[in-house]
Amino acid sequence: MKHYPPYTKSRRQMTTISYGDHLTESKPYKPLTVGFKRDVARNNQGRITVRHQGGGHKKVYRLIDFKYDKRDMPAVVETVEYDPFRTGFIGLIRYTDGERRYVLLPKDVRVGTKLIVSENAEIIAGNRLPLRNIPVGSFVYNIEIKPKGGAKLVRSAGSFAQVIANDAGYTHIKMPSTEVRKVIDTAWASIGVVSNDENRLVTIGKAGRSRWMGIRPTVRGSVMNPVDHPYGGGEQRTGRGLRRLKTMWGKPAGKGQKTRTPKKYSNVFIVSRRQVGKKKKAE
Repeated sequence: MKHYPPYTKSRRQMTTISYGDHLTESKPYKPLTVGFKRDVARNNQGRITVRHQGGGHKKVYRLIDFKYDKRDMPAVVETVEYDPFRTGFIGLIRYTDGERRYVLLPKDVRVGTKLIVSENAEIIAGNRLPLRNIPVGSFVYNIEIKPKGGAKLVRSAGSFAQVIANDAGYTHIKMPSTEVRKVIDTAWASIGVVSNDENRLVTIGKAGRSRWMGIRPTVRGSVMNPVDHPYGGGEQRTGRGLRRLKTMWGKPAGKGQKTRTPKKYSNVFIVSRRQVGKKKKAE
């Protein structure tokens, strides 16, 4: 982590990642980039669908390969780069046929490292195999939910899942949330832990830096009027006056309350629910 001299009040608290120690290229590979107008949490009618998003610095999107459809062809890592749309580092890899693609890199993979997507690949960081061929106890990321569907699970910085069992055509995976989930064993996953694990230690430090990131301010419900929020109203400072936490629309929120749809289609794939609150901290 990088710390700064406290020449302002906000600078005293701010920390950033020492990108110079990790990255090898400052500009993206142009053929794999695209520009677009961000929706900033608005729908096609321009109405806000997710609050507290908007503004932010202009960004160029890097086209990341989550399909990994070039099988049994070795590739070598040419660069390690920053991606403004994700927390983990990305790398430009070159296959033996000359094609280049961006992929999400695992921890400790450097320029010159060789990777391969194959059913018979070695169990080393960055290689990609079907779940049925990955030994129990291995750490994985970039996990498919269904074969050829592209990596959907475990993609944020420093995260990983663990293979804990293989049974009846399914692989049991312990997710970062502590949930144990069944995934069909013909789906593919990458070996390792997502890069940039220091990301969780970053201190934003000031409001302006959040605005650069496209995060707008959040107003507390207790300072609103009764018409605007269940916690609103009252003279001076007032407690919420409700036994359970609620969102501004009256739905359950936070503190271990269950918000998952009771009859969700994927419930059958959950072996063990995630642990919350004190149970999770005790581990």
